[in-house]
This record gives sequence, C-alpha cells and structure tokens, in this order.
Amino acid sequence: MHTKKIHAMLTLAGTTAAMAACADPTTSMSTADATTGATTSTTSHYDVSSIPTVDEIAALVPDEIKKRGTLRNGASTGYAPAEYMDTDGQTPIGYDIDINKALAKVMGLNAGETKHSEFPTIIPALGTKFDVGISSFTITSEREKQANLISYVQVGSAYGVAAGNPKNFDPTDPCGKTIGVQTGTAQEDYANELSEQCVADGKDKITIMPHDLQTDITTKVIGGQYDATFADSTVIGYTATQSDGKIEQVGDVVESAPQGVAINKNDEQLTQAVQKAMQYLMDNGYLTDILAKYGAQDAALTTAELNPATND
Repeated sequence: MHTKKIHAMLTLAGTTAAMAACADPTTSMSTADATTGATTSTTSHYDVSSIPTVDEIAALVPDEIKKRGTLRNGASTGYAPAEYMDTDGQTPIGYDIDINKALAKVMGLNAGETKHSEFPTIIPALGTKFDVGISSFTITSEREKQANLISYVQVGSAYGVAAGNPKNFDPTDPCGKTIGVQTGTAQEDYANELSEQCVADGKDKITIMPHDLQTDITTKVIGGQYDATFADSTVIGYTATQSDGKIEQVGDVVESAPQGVAINKNDEQLTQAVQKAMQYLMDNGYLTDILAKYGAQDAALTTAELNPATND
C-alpha cells in the first residue's frame, strides 16, 4: 500500500506527530443504497475449506473452545470491505469474517462464527460472549491496556469526495469544510483535533458530521451536503467501486497504522493459539489471498505481532 505523511496537513495542524490513521467501525451498515449504488454480495468470500488444521496450534486452543467447536467473533458489521452485512441483512461478510473462519480451520475448530455487536461493546465482551474481536481495531496504547492485540493488516486513511471534486475540497486545508466520519473512529478524533487547530490559527472550524453508517455519509457527499468523507483507505476504495465511481479518493493515503485481532487480556492460551494461527496464515499466503478477494491484499502484514509498539 502506498502511504505517506501529508506534511501540509500536519503543518496546518501545528504538529509533526504521526496520525493513527486507521478507523474503527461502530454499528451495522445498510447492504444496499439506491443513491450510491452500493451493494454487497456473497460471491467474493474466500473459501477456507482447503486450509488445513495445524495440530501443534490446535493443541494450544483452550478446552472450552475445543468442546464448543467454534471460534466466536464479535464485529461491528458496518465497515465494508472488512465487515459488513450481505444482501439478506443478516449474514456478516467481509475479509475479517473470512479471516476468523480461516483461524478456526488452522486451530482445528468446526467453524468461525461472527455476530454483529456495537463497536464499544466488543472488547468488554471478550472471554464471555466472544473469543475474539476481529473488527478493524486500530492498535493503540489505550486498547493494549484493555485487550491483547495481534497485528495482521496495516491500513491508512484517505479522503473521499464526489466524482470530479465539485466542491474543490483540498485535503491539505480542510478548515471551514464539512466532513463526514464514522462515529468512534480514529478519523473522527483526528478531525476534531485538526478543527481545533484551525480555530487556533484563526481559520474556520471543520464541521464534523459523525454517522453510524458509511453509506449514509456517502449519500450526503454525493448529494453535495458534505464536502468530503474521511475513512480507512480500504473503505474509500471499496466505496468508490461500489458507487460506480460516484465517490473518488482525493489526496494521498495518510500514514498507516496496524490493526489487530483483540483477545481477552487474561487469556494467554488463546492469545498464543491465535497468534500462531495468524502467523501460519501469513506464512502460507492465505491471509494475502483472503484480502485479495476484497482488493485489500496490499494491507497484509507478514508478522503477527502481539501488542506491538504504537505511535500514539
């Protein structure tokens, strides 16, 4: 993935601190949008049936999970292409859902199951309702205090505008503009920081419009109500494709940050099993193949690192 620091933006913000540029979803996403043309399909999911069980990794799986036979994942299914709902409005799909199934195969389990959960509720439910949280969790120092996080992808952030950029949105100078973001994301946090700096510099604040659903934001950008949206680069790219080009990326991808699988902080056994299973998927090309089904293969990492150092 091509990433770079957008120095003009950081200069505007009055800081050289790196941005944690990946996002985290919060709630479910509509599966079709008449205005954007966005639809979902089961045709792109990855078939995990050929992935073998690795006995030495399966031996690490806690007995309770072995007996149950399923790896329970909590995900906020509103962030295509990572996790979203199929056209039936009930079936979670996306690369994170496929990754959970692949982990389950390596770990000798019968299935990897994903259920929708509001984003803020996932980590507190690890070890009770869910075994893992695979839901575009940006790895931050604060989250590492709450859960064990195993890195698997690295994703940047980008702005999306209506085709042709009719509002002449300049990503290096967003002061005074109206920007749509998903609630609870790193992009929302950064936009607020940037807006404060705009005011401190004597410029107009950014009007930040948080939404639960990226599709709602897309509709408003296309309709001219918002100047731009700010989200994971994979989300912007996917939205551009699904909207038949009615949304396009403007500017460069902001410096990226890793995302991780979240596991209960006290479950060392499961953490070790998942880390080794993820490394197996990386080493044997399965992770890249899964991501490729969604056009996100460049996001794949090669080392499943536990609680890596963060820049925040």
